[in-house]
Amino acid sequence: MNCMAYNKITKIWKSKMRFNPISGLDARMNPETLAKARKLYEQESLNIKLKALRGKYGIKQEEVDNFSQTAVSKLEKRKDIKISTLIDYLESLGFGLEITALPKRNNAKKEVLLRT
Repeated sequence: MNCMAYNKITKIWKSKMRFNPISGLDARMNPETLAKARKLYEQESLNIKLKALRGKYGIKQEEVDNFSQTAVSKLEKRKDIKISTLIDYLESLGFGLEITALPKRNNAKKEVLLRT
């Protein structure tokens, strides 16, 4: 079977089976490994979102007030960011920050811890 035929068959099979190789992966992973993976995802997700936010408004790294281009580059790659640094960075982009505690129990309510 040639490559085009294989790709066509695979595409049809995936669409009919609603193929999702990730679904069900959580159930098969060790809980500790899953927790580490989620934490890493959240850290990397923040880095991507900070860069995307700056890019969405057409702000170049060297145009961020109070930060050098090198500092912005490093900040957008960090795994951990101090809240004060994050506040300064977001304010330089014209944004504030809100930190909300989300309940893990049904009877608790969301609580805003910080709003700038």
